[in-house]
Amino acid sequence: MKIAMIVSEANPFAKTGGLADVSTALSLALERLGHQVLLILPAYRSTLGGEYSLQDTGMTFTVPVSDRQESASVLQTTIGNSVTVYLIRADKYFDREFLYGTPTEDYPDNAERFVFFCRAALEILGAQPVDIVHAHDWQAALAIVFLKTQAARYHASAGAKTLCTIHNLAFQGQFGQPHWHLLNLDSGFFTPQVLEFYGNVNFLKGALVMADKITTVSQTYAEEIMTLEQGFGLEGLLRQRADDLVGILNGVDYGQWNPGTDPLISHRYDDNSLTVKRNCTRSLRQQVGLPDQANTPVVAMISRLTAQKGFDLVQKIFPDLMQREIQFVLLGSGEPRYEAFFRGAAASYANRVAVRIGFDERLAHQIEAGADLFLMPSLYEPCGLNQMYSLKYATPPIVRAVGGLKDSVQDYDPQSHSGNGFVFTDYDGDAMLAAIDRGLSAYGDKKAWPALQRRAMAMDFSWQRSAQLYSDLYKTLVP
Repeated sequence: MKIAMIVSEANPFAKTGGLADVSTALSLALERLGHQVLLILPAYRSTLGGEYSLQDTGMTFTVPVSDRQESASVLQTTIGNSVTVYLIRADKYFDREFLYGTPTEDYPDNAERFVFFCRAALEILGAQPVDIVHAHDWQAALAIVFLKTQAARYHASAGAKTLCTIHNLAFQGQFGQPHWHLLNLDSGFFTPQVLEFYGNVNFLKGALVMADKITTVSQTYAEEIMTLEQGFGLEGLLRQRADDLVGILNGVDYGQWNPGTDPLISHRYDDNSLTVKRNCTRSLRQQVGLPDQANTPVVAMISRLTAQKGFDLVQKIFPDLMQREIQFVLLGSGEPRYEAFFRGAAASYANRVAVRIGFDERLAHQIEAGADLFLMPSLYEPCGLNQMYSLKYATPPIVRAVGGLKDSVQDYDPQSHSGNGFVFTDYDGDAMLAAIDRGLSAYGDKKAWPALQRRAMAMDFSWQRSAQLYSDLYKTLVP
Protein backbone atom coordinates (compact mmCIF):
# COMPACT_ATOMS: atom_id res chain seq x y z
CA MET A 1 0.00 0.00 0.00
CA LYS A 2 0.94 3.64 -0.37
CA ILE A 3 0.73 5.38 3.00
CA ALA A 4 1.03 9.07 3.89
CA MET A 5 2.20 9.81 7.42
CA ILE A 6 1.17 13.37 8.32
CA VAL A 7 2.87 14.45 11.52
CA SER A 8 4.22 17.61 13.13
CA GLU A 9 7.64 16.19 14.03
CA ALA A 10 9.90 13.35 12.97
CA ASN A 11 13.41 12.38 13.98
CA PRO A 12 15.99 13.64 12.98
CA PHE A 13 14.28 16.63 11.36
CA ALA A 14 12.36 18.04 14.33
CA LYS A 15 11.80 16.65 17.80
CA THR A 16 10.25 17.65 21.09
CA GLY A 17 9.44 14.15 22.35
CA GLY A 18 8.52 10.58 21.57
CA LEU A 19 6.19 11.47 18.69
CA ALA A 20 9.23 12.23 16.52
CA ASP A 21 10.80 8.86 17.28
CA VAL A 22 7.56 7.00 16.67
CA SER A 23 6.69 8.61 13.34
CA THR A 24 10.12 7.89 11.87
CA ALA A 25 10.53 4.39 13.26
CA LEU A 26 7.03 3.34 12.20
CA SER A 27 7.59 4.68 8.69
CA LEU A 28 10.84 2.75 8.35
CA ALA A 29 9.32 -0.45 9.74
CA LEU A 30 6.37 -0.22 7.33
CA GLU A 31 8.82 0.21 4.48
CA ARG A 32 10.55 -2.99 5.53
CA LEU A 33 7.16 -4.72 5.29
CA GLY A 34 6.92 -3.65 1.65
CA HIS A 35 4.76 -0.55 1.88
CA GLN A 36 5.51 2.74 0.13
CA VAL A 37 5.60 5.49 2.76
CA LEU A 38 5.50 9.28 2.45
CA LEU A 39 6.35 11.28 5.57
CA ILE A 40 5.01 14.84 5.57
CA LEU A 41 5.97 17.46 8.17
CA PRO A 42 6.74 21.19 8.45
CA ALA A 43 10.13 22.62 7.51
CA TYR A 44 10.93 24.30 10.82
CA ARG A 45 13.96 26.53 11.31
CA SER A 46 15.77 23.68 13.07
CA THR A 47 14.91 21.39 10.15
CA LEU A 48 16.40 23.72 7.58
CA GLY A 49 19.60 23.92 9.62
CA GLY A 50 20.02 20.17 9.95
CA GLU A 51 22.86 18.01 8.74
CA TYR A 52 21.00 16.27 5.93
CA SER A 53 20.53 16.97 2.27
CA LEU A 54 17.25 18.68 1.37
CA GLN A 55 16.26 19.09 -2.26
CA ASP A 56 13.79 21.56 -3.67
CA THR A 57 10.97 19.67 -5.36
CA GLY A 58 9.91 22.69 -7.39
CA MET A 59 6.43 22.14 -6.00
CA THR A 60 4.67 25.35 -4.95
CA PHE A 61 1.03 26.06 -4.21
CA THR A 62 -1.32 28.19 -2.16
CA VAL A 63 -3.90 27.01 0.33
CA PRO A 64 -6.90 28.81 1.84
CA VAL A 65 -6.61 30.07 5.37
CA SER A 66 -9.66 32.11 6.29
CA ASP A 67 -10.19 34.59 3.44
CA ARG A 68 -6.54 34.51 2.34
CA GLN A 69 -4.36 32.29 0.17
CA GLU A 70 -1.09 31.34 1.86
CA SER A 71 1.91 30.08 -0.12
CA ALA A 72 4.09 27.04 0.43
CA SER A 73 6.98 25.30 -1.24
CA VAL A 74 8.11 21.73 -0.69
CA LEU A 75 11.53 20.26 0.06
CA GLN A 76 12.27 16.57 0.12
CA THR A 77 14.77 14.01 1.26
CA THR A 78 14.84 10.26 1.84
CA ILE A 79 15.27 8.08 4.91
CA GLY A 80 15.70 4.33 4.98
CA ASN A 81 15.78 2.85 1.51
CA SER A 82 12.96 4.79 -0.07
CA VAL A 83 10.79 6.60 2.50
CA THR A 84 10.22 10.01 0.93
CA VAL A 85 10.14 12.87 3.42
CA TYR A 86 8.28 16.00 2.27
CA LEU A 87 8.96 19.16 4.25
CA ILE A 88 6.47 21.99 3.84
CA ARG A 89 8.27 25.31 3.79
CA ALA A 90 6.40 28.43 4.80
CA ASP A 91 8.70 30.62 6.83
CA LYS A 92 5.81 32.79 8.01
CA TYR A 93 4.59 29.83 10.03
CA PHE A 94 7.60 27.63 10.72
CA ASP A 95 10.75 29.78 10.80
CA ARG A 96 10.78 30.03 14.58
CA GLU A 97 13.08 28.98 17.40
CA PHE A 98 10.66 26.41 18.78
CA LEU A 99 8.12 24.04 17.22
CA TYR A 100 4.94 24.85 19.13
CA GLY A 101 5.72 27.71 21.46
CA THR A 102 8.26 29.25 23.80
CA PRO A 103 9.15 27.53 27.08
CA THR A 104 6.45 29.59 28.78
CA GLU A 105 3.53 29.63 26.33
CA ASP A 106 2.18 28.26 23.04
CA TYR A 107 2.43 30.39 19.93
CA PRO A 108 -0.82 32.38 19.70
CA ASP A 109 -1.28 31.49 16.01
CA ASN A 110 -0.96 27.71 16.42
CA ALA A 111 -4.49 27.18 15.11
CA GLU A 112 -3.61 29.00 11.90
CA ARG A 113 -0.22 27.29 11.59
CA PHE A 114 -1.67 23.79 11.68
CA VAL A 115 -4.74 24.58 9.58
CA PHE A 116 -2.20 25.65 6.99
CA PHE A 117 -0.04 22.56 7.53
CA CYS A 118 -2.95 20.14 7.09
CA ARG A 119 -4.16 21.78 3.89
CA ALA A 120 -0.62 21.92 2.51
CA ALA A 121 -0.12 18.22 3.27
CA LEU A 122 -3.25 17.39 1.26
CA GLU A 123 -1.97 19.49 -1.66
CA ILE A 124 1.13 17.25 -1.76
CA LEU A 125 -1.17 14.24 -1.92
CA GLY A 126 -2.85 15.81 -4.94
CA ALA A 127 0.32 14.93 -6.84
CA GLN A 128 0.97 11.74 -4.86
CA PRO A 129 -2.34 9.88 -4.33
CA VAL A 130 -2.22 7.34 -1.52
CA ASP A 131 -4.26 4.46 -0.16
CA ILE A 132 -3.99 5.46 3.51
CA VAL A 133 -3.81 8.89 5.14
CA HIS A 134 -2.43 8.38 8.64
CA ALA A 135 -2.58 11.55 10.78
CA HIS A 136 -0.87 11.83 14.15
CA ASP A 137 -2.22 13.94 17.02
CA TRP A 138 -4.10 17.22 16.85
CA GLN A 139 -1.58 19.04 14.68
CA ALA A 140 -2.38 16.72 11.76
CA ALA A 141 -6.00 15.91 12.62
CA LEU A 142 -7.60 18.45 10.29
CA ALA A 143 -6.09 16.69 7.28
CA ILE A 144 -8.69 13.97 7.84
CA VAL A 145 -11.46 16.51 8.39
CA PHE A 146 -10.66 18.45 5.21
CA LEU A 147 -10.34 15.24 3.18
CA LYS A 148 -13.72 13.98 4.38
CA THR A 149 -15.62 17.25 4.12
CA GLN A 150 -14.08 18.74 0.96
CA ALA A 151 -13.51 15.69 -1.21
CA ALA A 152 -13.98 17.66 -4.43
CA ARG A 153 -11.02 19.88 -3.58
CA TYR A 154 -8.83 16.88 -2.71
CA HIS A 155 -10.22 14.50 -5.32
CA ALA A 156 -6.90 12.73 -5.99
CA SER A 157 -6.88 11.22 -2.49
CA ALA A 158 -10.59 11.47 -1.71
CA GLY A 159 -10.86 7.70 -1.84
CA ALA A 160 -8.04 7.16 0.65
CA LYS A 161 -8.89 5.49 3.93
CA THR A 162 -8.01 7.45 7.05
CA LEU A 163 -6.49 6.62 10.39
CA CYS A 164 -5.86 8.95 13.34
CA THR A 165 -3.39 8.06 16.09
CA ILE A 166 -3.77 9.60 19.54
CA HIS A 167 -0.38 9.91 21.18
CA ASN A 168 -1.64 11.88 24.19
CA LEU A 169 -5.33 12.75 24.57
CA ALA A 170 -4.52 15.59 26.95
CA PHE A 171 -3.45 17.63 23.91
CA GLN A 172 -6.43 18.11 21.59
CA GLY A 173 -5.81 21.38 19.75
CA GLN A 174 -8.60 23.42 21.31
CA PHE A 175 -9.06 27.00 20.16
CA GLY A 176 -11.75 29.58 20.80
CA GLN A 177 -14.73 29.96 18.47
CA PRO A 178 -13.21 33.11 16.90
CA HIS A 179 -10.67 30.81 15.21
CA TRP A 180 -13.40 28.95 13.28
CA HIS A 181 -13.05 31.15 10.19
CA LEU A 182 -9.52 29.83 9.66
CA LEU A 183 -10.87 26.41 8.72
CA ASN A 184 -13.06 27.47 5.77
CA LEU A 185 -15.64 24.85 6.62
CA ASP A 186 -19.40 25.05 6.50
CA SER A 187 -20.80 26.32 9.80
CA GLY A 188 -22.79 23.08 10.05
CA PHE A 189 -19.59 21.35 11.14
CA PHE A 190 -19.25 23.61 14.18
CA THR A 191 -21.57 21.43 16.25
CA PRO A 192 -21.12 19.07 19.22
CA GLN A 193 -21.43 16.18 16.76
CA VAL A 194 -18.28 17.23 14.88
CA LEU A 195 -15.77 19.98 15.79
CA GLU A 196 -17.42 22.02 18.54
CA PHE A 197 -16.36 21.25 22.11
CA TYR A 198 -17.78 23.36 24.93
CA GLY A 199 -17.76 26.43 22.71
CA ASN A 200 -14.28 25.81 21.31
CA VAL A 201 -13.01 24.38 18.05
CA ASN A 202 -11.40 21.00 18.79
CA PHE A 203 -9.10 19.83 15.99
CA LEU A 204 -8.53 16.32 17.34
CA LYS A 205 -12.22 15.73 17.97
CA GLY A 206 -12.96 16.33 14.30
CA ALA A 207 -10.58 13.53 13.30
CA LEU A 208 -11.94 11.19 15.96
CA VAL A 209 -15.42 11.70 14.54
CA MET A 210 -14.42 11.24 10.90
CA ALA A 211 -11.43 8.87 10.73
CA ASP A 212 -12.11 5.35 9.46
CA LYS A 213 -10.01 3.95 12.30
CA ILE A 214 -8.55 5.38 15.50
CA THR A 215 -5.45 4.03 17.18
CA THR A 216 -3.62 4.88 20.32
CA VAL A 217 -0.23 3.84 21.53
CA SER A 218 -0.97 0.99 23.93
CA GLN A 219 -3.78 -1.45 24.54
CA THR A 220 -4.41 -0.28 28.10
CA TYR A 221 -4.49 3.40 27.08
CA ALA A 222 -7.17 2.58 24.49
CA GLU A 223 -9.31 1.33 27.36
CA GLU A 224 -8.40 4.17 29.72
CA ILE A 225 -9.37 6.98 27.35
CA MET A 226 -12.95 5.68 27.30
CA THR A 227 -13.21 6.47 31.02
CA LEU A 228 -14.14 9.71 32.73
CA GLU A 229 -10.78 9.84 34.50
CA GLN A 230 -8.65 9.80 31.34
CA GLY A 231 -11.06 10.73 28.54
CA PHE A 232 -10.47 14.50 28.86
CA GLY A 233 -14.08 15.12 27.86
CA LEU A 234 -13.99 12.88 24.78
CA GLU A 235 -14.70 9.59 26.56
CA GLY A 236 -18.30 9.51 25.29
CA LEU A 237 -17.25 9.94 21.67
CA LEU A 238 -14.54 7.31 22.07
CA ARG A 239 -16.99 4.85 23.59
CA GLN A 240 -19.26 5.41 20.59
CA ARG A 241 -16.31 4.57 18.34
CA ALA A 242 -15.04 1.66 20.44
CA ASP A 243 -15.35 -0.79 17.54
CA ASP A 244 -12.95 1.35 15.51
CA LEU A 245 -10.51 2.10 18.35
CA VAL A 246 -7.38 -0.06 18.50
CA GLY A 247 -4.44 0.06 20.92
CA ILE A 248 -1.04 -0.76 19.39
CA LEU A 249 1.95 -0.49 21.69
CA ASN A 250 4.73 1.67 20.27
CA GLY A 251 7.94 -0.07 19.39
CA VAL A 252 11.58 0.63 20.13
CA ASP A 253 14.22 1.28 17.53
CA TYR A 254 16.82 -1.23 18.66
CA GLY A 255 19.18 0.16 16.06
CA GLN A 256 19.36 3.25 18.29
CA TRP A 257 18.71 1.69 21.69
CA ASN A 258 20.80 -1.43 22.16
CA PRO A 259 23.60 -1.64 24.75
CA GLY A 260 25.44 -4.15 22.59
CA THR A 261 25.94 -1.62 19.78
CA ASP A 262 25.24 1.81 21.31
CA PRO A 263 28.03 4.25 20.31
CA LEU A 264 26.92 6.79 22.94
CA ILE A 265 27.74 4.70 26.02
CA SER A 266 31.16 4.13 27.55
CA HIS A 267 31.11 0.32 27.47
CA ARG A 268 28.94 -2.01 25.41
CA TYR A 269 27.38 -5.14 26.89
CA ASP A 270 24.72 -7.79 26.38
CA ASP A 271 22.99 -10.42 28.50
CA ASN A 272 26.17 -12.51 28.53
CA SER A 273 28.36 -9.66 29.75
CA LEU A 274 26.21 -7.94 32.37
CA THR A 275 29.16 -7.22 34.65
CA VAL A 276 30.33 -4.69 32.04
CA LYS A 277 27.31 -2.57 32.96
CA ARG A 278 29.11 -1.66 36.18
CA ASN A 279 31.64 0.23 34.05
CA CYS A 280 28.77 2.24 32.56
CA THR A 281 27.57 3.05 36.09
CA ARG A 282 31.04 4.22 37.05
CA SER A 283 31.21 6.34 33.90
CA LEU A 284 27.77 7.85 34.57
CA ARG A 285 28.78 8.86 38.07
CA GLN A 286 31.87 10.54 36.68
CA GLN A 287 29.82 12.28 33.99
CA VAL A 288 27.31 13.79 36.43
CA GLY A 289 29.73 14.43 39.30
CA LEU A 290 28.68 11.80 41.81
CA PRO A 291 31.24 9.89 43.90
CA ASP A 292 31.98 6.34 42.88
CA GLN A 293 30.19 4.18 45.44
CA ALA A 294 30.29 0.72 43.93
CA ASN A 295 27.55 -0.96 45.95
CA THR A 296 25.12 1.97 45.99
CA PRO A 297 22.32 1.60 43.45
CA VAL A 298 21.62 4.48 41.05
CA VAL A 299 17.93 5.35 40.62
CA ALA A 300 17.31 7.49 37.53
CA MET A 301 14.64 9.47 35.74
CA ILE A 302 14.59 10.98 32.24
CA SER A 303 11.42 12.95 31.71
CA ARG A 304 9.52 16.11 31.09
CA LEU A 305 9.09 17.68 34.54
CA THR A 306 5.30 17.81 34.67
CA ALA A 307 2.61 16.58 37.04
CA GLN A 308 1.55 14.01 34.43
CA LYS A 309 4.88 12.25 34.93
CA GLY A 310 4.33 11.82 38.67
CA PHE A 311 6.70 14.48 39.92
CA ASP A 312 4.33 15.60 42.64
CA LEU A 313 4.74 12.10 44.12
CA VAL A 314 8.52 12.23 43.76
CA GLN A 315 8.64 15.63 45.43
CA LYS A 316 6.41 14.44 48.26
CA ILE A 317 8.50 11.40 49.17
CA PHE A 318 11.93 12.78 48.33
CA PRO A 319 13.08 13.26 51.94
CA ASP A 320 12.10 9.64 52.65
CA LEU A 321 13.82 8.51 49.47
CA MET A 322 17.00 10.16 50.67
CA GLN A 323 16.86 7.96 53.77
CA ARG A 324 17.63 5.02 51.45
CA GLU A 325 21.16 4.15 50.46
CA ILE A 326 20.87 5.33 46.84
CA GLN A 327 22.14 7.87 44.37
CA PHE A 328 19.60 9.72 42.24
CA VAL A 329 20.12 11.06 38.70
CA LEU A 330 17.58 13.21 36.82
CA LEU A 331 17.63 14.53 33.25
CA GLY A 332 14.76 16.69 32.03
CA SER A 333 13.06 20.04 31.91
CA GLY A 334 9.56 21.35 32.34
CA GLU A 335 7.51 23.17 34.94
CA PRO A 336 9.57 25.80 36.80
CA ARG A 337 8.38 24.55 40.22
CA TYR A 338 9.90 21.11 39.58
CA GLU A 339 13.05 22.48 38.03
CA ALA A 340 13.55 24.63 41.12
CA PHE A 341 12.84 21.73 43.47
CA PHE A 342 15.36 19.41 41.88
CA ARG A 343 18.01 22.09 41.62
CA GLY A 344 17.53 22.56 45.34
CA ALA A 345 17.71 18.82 45.95
CA ALA A 346 20.99 18.59 44.04
CA ALA A 347 22.40 21.39 46.21
CA SER A 348 21.16 19.81 49.46
CA TYR A 349 22.36 16.28 48.63
CA ALA A 350 25.45 17.12 46.61
CA ASN A 351 27.05 13.67 46.80
CA ARG A 352 23.82 11.76 46.23
CA VAL A 353 21.71 13.71 43.74
CA ALA A 354 22.70 14.84 40.25
CA VAL A 355 20.30 16.93 38.18
CA ARG A 356 20.67 18.11 34.60
CA ILE A 357 17.97 20.50 33.44
CA GLY A 358 17.45 20.26 29.68
CA PHE A 359 17.91 17.37 27.30
CA ASP A 360 21.09 15.67 26.16
CA GLU A 361 20.76 12.63 23.87
CA ARG A 362 24.16 11.23 24.77
CA LEU A 363 23.55 11.60 28.49
CA ALA A 364 20.12 9.95 28.09
CA HIS A 365 21.81 6.85 26.68
CA GLN A 366 24.47 6.94 29.39
CA ILE A 367 21.78 7.12 32.08
CA GLU A 368 19.91 4.13 30.65
CA ALA A 369 23.14 2.13 30.60
CA GLY A 370 24.54 3.33 33.92
CA ALA A 371 21.47 3.38 36.16
CA ASP A 372 20.39 0.37 38.20
CA LEU A 373 16.69 1.24 38.47
CA PHE A 374 14.59 3.58 36.34
CA LEU A 375 11.61 5.43 37.89
CA MET A 376 8.41 6.27 35.92
CA PRO A 377 5.53 6.95 38.36
CA SER A 378 3.19 8.54 35.80
CA LEU A 379 -0.31 9.76 36.57
CA TYR A 380 -1.13 8.60 33.05
CA GLU A 381 1.16 7.34 30.31
CA PRO A 382 -0.22 6.62 26.82
CA CYS A 383 2.78 4.46 25.96
CA GLY A 384 6.11 5.54 27.37
CA LEU A 385 9.38 4.59 25.71
CA ASN A 386 11.94 4.93 28.48
CA GLN A 387 10.64 1.90 30.34
CA MET A 388 11.24 -0.17 27.19
CA TYR A 389 14.69 1.35 26.72
CA SER A 390 15.43 0.55 30.36
CA LEU A 391 14.42 -3.08 29.94
CA LYS A 392 16.81 -3.46 27.02
CA TYR A 393 19.62 -1.87 29.03
CA ALA A 394 19.08 -4.24 31.99
CA THR A 395 17.85 -1.34 34.13
CA PRO A 396 14.61 -2.66 35.65
CA PRO A 397 11.89 0.02 35.64
CA ILE A 398 9.72 1.04 38.58
CA VAL A 399 6.38 2.08 37.07
CA ARG A 400 2.77 2.79 37.87
CA ALA A 401 0.28 0.37 36.27
CA VAL A 402 -1.15 2.73 33.65
CA GLY A 403 -1.19 2.79 29.85
CA GLY A 404 1.86 1.45 28.09
CA LEU A 405 3.72 1.06 31.39
CA LYS A 406 1.22 -1.61 32.43
CA ASP A 407 1.47 -3.27 29.01
CA SER A 408 5.27 -3.55 29.00
CA VAL A 409 6.38 -4.05 32.62
CA GLN A 410 5.48 -7.13 34.66
CA ASP A 411 5.84 -6.97 38.42
CA TYR A 412 8.75 -8.91 39.90
CA ASP A 413 7.78 -11.86 42.08
CA PRO A 414 10.69 -13.12 44.20
CA GLN A 415 8.86 -16.37 44.93
CA SER A 416 8.34 -17.46 41.33
CA HIS A 417 11.33 -15.49 40.00
CA SER A 418 9.12 -13.90 37.35
CA GLY A 419 8.63 -10.33 36.13
CA ASN A 420 10.91 -7.72 34.62
CA GLY A 421 10.36 -4.66 36.83
CA PHE A 422 8.43 -3.22 39.76
CA VAL A 423 4.83 -2.09 39.47
CA PHE A 424 2.51 -0.16 41.80
CA THR A 425 -1.15 0.69 41.23
CA ASP A 426 -2.37 3.50 43.49
CA TYR A 427 -1.30 7.03 42.63
CA ASP A 428 0.21 7.49 46.04
CA GLY A 429 3.66 8.36 47.35
CA ASP A 430 3.74 5.52 49.85
CA ALA A 431 2.81 3.00 47.14
CA MET A 432 5.59 4.32 44.95
CA LEU A 433 8.08 4.22 47.80
CA ALA A 434 7.12 0.62 48.56
CA ALA A 435 7.82 -0.32 44.92
CA ILE A 436 11.18 1.44 45.10
CA ASP A 437 11.99 -0.51 48.26
CA ARG A 438 11.11 -3.78 46.52
CA GLY A 439 13.47 -2.78 43.73
CA LEU A 440 16.26 -2.01 46.17
CA SER A 441 15.68 -5.32 47.94
CA ALA A 442 15.94 -7.21 44.65
CA TYR A 443 19.09 -5.28 43.76
CA GLY A 444 20.63 -6.60 46.97
CA ASP A 445 19.94 -10.21 45.98
CA LYS A 446 23.11 -11.04 44.06
CA LYS A 447 21.63 -14.22 42.60
CA ALA A 448 18.14 -13.01 41.66
CA TRP A 449 19.22 -9.62 40.29
CA PRO A 450 21.15 -10.81 37.20
CA ALA A 451 18.30 -13.18 36.34
CA LEU A 452 15.85 -10.28 36.58
CA GLN A 453 18.10 -8.19 34.33
CA ARG A 454 18.29 -10.96 31.73
CA ARG A 455 14.49 -11.33 31.68
CA ALA A 456 14.25 -7.59 31.11
CA MET A 457 16.74 -7.67 28.24
CA ALA A 458 14.92 -10.58 26.60
CA MET A 459 11.73 -8.56 26.05
CA ASP A 460 11.00 -7.80 22.39
CA PHE A 461 9.39 -4.44 21.72
CA SER A 462 10.78 -4.09 18.21
CA TRP A 463 9.00 -1.85 15.72
CA GLN A 464 8.62 -4.74 13.33
CA ARG A 465 6.04 -6.29 15.64
CA SER A 466 4.12 -3.02 16.04
CA ALA A 467 4.34 -2.16 12.34
CA GLN A 468 2.86 -5.52 11.44
CA LEU A 469 -0.17 -4.70 13.59
CA TYR A 470 -0.57 -1.36 11.79
CA SER A 471 -0.18 -3.11 8.44
CA ASP A 472 -2.88 -5.62 9.38
CA LEU A 473 -5.16 -2.75 10.40
CA TYR A 474 -4.58 -0.92 7.11
CA LYS A 475 -5.52 -4.11 5.28
CA THR A 476 -8.91 -4.16 6.99
CA LEU A 477 -9.50 -0.79 5.32
CA VAL A 478 -7.88 -1.53 1.95
CA PRO A 479 -8.22 -5.30 1.41
